[in-house]
Amino acid sequence: MTSPPPDNAVTLGILAGGRATRLGGADKAWLERDGVAQVLRLSRRFTAEVAAILVSANRDPARYAPHGLRVVADAPAGLGPIGGLAALATAARTPWLMTLPVDLLGVNECLLRTLQASGPRGAFAEDQQGIQPLVALWRVDLLRDALPAALADGAYAVQGLQRHLRMAPVRFDGVRFGNLNTPADLVAAGMTLSA
Repeated sequence: MTSPPPDNAVTLGILAGGRATRLGGADKAWLERDGVAQVLRLSRRFTAEVAAILVSANRDPARYAPHGLRVVADAPAGLGPIGGLAALATAARTPWLMTLPVDLLGVNECLLRTLQASGPRGAFAEDQQGIQPLVALWRVDLLRDALPAALADGAYAVQGLQRHLRMAPVRFDGVRFGNLNTPADLVAAGMTLSA
């Protein structure tokens, strides 16, 4: 019989289900920086800190398997990040779920530890550009309890869900996580769509 995970065990959930319309529909998970795909860069960065890694992705799931990554599709689909959150919350087998969007440029060394120290109801990051609601640590039980009503009410905004859950904002002074949303963002990061 399998033992339950410890109370502080965390699953990393990488949100990679977006359509990337401003990038011509490119799959951000597989955009490369310095020869390493975004999804692999993030998963490798946290391998030693988390108990499991899941990827919320809606296309080409077989591409992840050779890298040991388990994919869950948005459920329900077509709702944006909240569909990915719902899929990750359903699949997570740990008490905590840390989410990261796949298009982050980088994370600081103490991200998970800082979010863990920021309150019993979970926390989300705020960097020098503002609130980063998808850079967050969720209590899985609270998230699972809140999602059905949010989905039924059409309340798809992640920040609204975080307010409802009374999650703590955590300021990361001098940190810019960044995102790869536009061709200009790729150029600034030294990347191209042909990667």
